[in-house]
Amino acid sequence: MTSGQKNHRLPPTYSPAEIAEALDCSEWWVKEQARRRRIPFIRGGSGYRFTADHVEEIFRILEERPDQTNTQENRATSTRRRTYASPGAPVVQLRARRPRRARNAA
Repeated sequence: MTSGQKNHRLPPTYSPAEIAEALDCSEWWVKEQARRRRIPFIRGGSGYRFTADHVEEIFRILEERPDQTNTQENRATSTRRRTYASPGAPVVQLRARRPRRARNAA
């Protein structure tokens, strides 16, 4: 190494298989998310690679936070399902359709 050159170390990178193992998912899923530009990555000659910063960002992207409306203090004592409708909107009661085999037999 000459005196004008500095010793730069490149950050370590991780393979899709290593990311998949950390996320407990398939390698295909990691590659698909990268292909669709849903997670950050580096595209090198050997395919998708991920830095430690990428991994942290992927964890933040996939993180789900508790919904403040579903906390223990805000839950209703009733077990009936709550419906959320905008005020003034007509309420439509949904009914299940008869199974196809029952419709065809009639």
